Amino acid sequence: MVRVLIPKETAQAETRVAASPETVAKLVDKGAAVRVQEGAGDASYLIDAAYEKAGAELVLDDEMDEELSQADLLLKVREPTLGEVEQLKPGAIVVAHLVPQNELDLVEAMAEAKISSFSMNLVPRITRAQRMDALSSQANIAGYKAALLAAAQLPKYFPLLMTAAGTVKPAKVIVMGAGVAGLQAIATCKRLGAQVWASDVRLAAKEQVESLGAKFIDIPGMEDLEDERGYAKPPTPEFLERQRKIVGDQVTEADAVITTALVPGRKAPVLVPSPLVRRMKPGAVIVDLAAEQGGNCEETVPGETVVRHGVTVIGPRNIPGTVSMSASELYARNVLAFVVPLFDEQHELKLDFEDEVVDQSAVTHDGKVHHGPTAELLAQRCSPSSPSAVEEGKADAETDEKAETDEKTDEKGGDDASE
Repeated sequence: MVRVLIPKETAQAETRVAASPETVAKLVDKGAAVRVQEGAGDASYLIDAAYEKAGAELVLDDEMDEELSQADLLLKVREPTLGEVEQLKPGAIVVAHLVPQNELDLVEAMAEAKISSFSMNLVPRITRAQRMDALSSQANIAGYKAALLAAAQLPKYFPLLMTAAGTVKPAKVIVMGAGVAGLQAIATCKRLGAQVWASDVRLAAKEQVESLGAKFIDIPGMEDLEDERGYAKPPTPEFLERQRKIVGDQVTEADAVITTALVPGRKAPVLVPSPLVRRMKPGAVIVDLAAEQGGNCEETVPGETVVRHGVTVIGPRNIPGTVSMSASELYARNVLAFVVPLFDEQHELKLDFEDEVVDQSAVTHDGKVHHGPTAELLAQRCSPSSPSAVEEGKADAETDEKAETDEKTDEKGGDDASE
């Protein structure tokens, strides 16, 4: 019987949990023995009694070391701690929202411990993996909440109002980056009555933006900067300069700006430099959803709300966690959709690396670093005399990536997103 463990998240201000009573019940139906640490769902208002009713066994805090050592499958929101990795047995499987390029020591530790780890962040964007797309489910929440933050902080109405005292003009909102978060921000701002403009480096975004009733900011000489996964590729410096000029002119007239532009594995591009902030209206608001990745606004302070040159700049951390109940329920369903295919007919875990979902989302396996870009980063920092596991992982990954390129199809899943 597969032992599944859902611990309480220990990362600062993390309010989400990796499994809900709904998904626990389905894991139990697959024959798994599910253990949930007491209080794991409290911050998401998912109570212990609901987990017990779903078939889980509650684990006390002082029993967690023993449970970790026996777990076959560890489900988390954030990356496991080094302490948790040390407790896990060789061959254990970890599923979490890993950003492996930013967590090299952890990745190395998991490889050395022979942990098979998978990142929900790396699930390929193909049709059959739509239900596993945690990036989109969480980005959707981020876009929604960003619109609410902007409306709450702005010292004027969002909608057009016609009153006995006169007409109030609607707020002008600029959304920069029209991926999943950006599109949800657009939709929510429109529902609140604002006039919305949006920009993106992907040509496919134009139709999506206009379908929501917003106006797309066209950049002369614009080329499609969308990769095969639906993500934005890094724009050229020349294009960025043109974009900053044209979008910048719109930003100076805006009441609120929501920035969502991210490039996977890279620092977020600066779209709102300090000189542009100085030119904005007094009382304007910027909500920077890229704050944790360096920020799209040069004045952003991650985790803080600051006022710069009369403009309020909000740099939220873990914004999906501020809508913890919905965020946890959706993330738990994403994780369940990823995990269920790992069970074979005998209700045992079986990893099939011929499956592109398994292959592309794997970070470590069998003592090696499976994720190519991370293996390369580790190899660069290792001396020539370092253990060969990283180099072997790099070689395997390069072979896999070549095969993947040769067999690539045009199939895509979900909305095209720059998140």
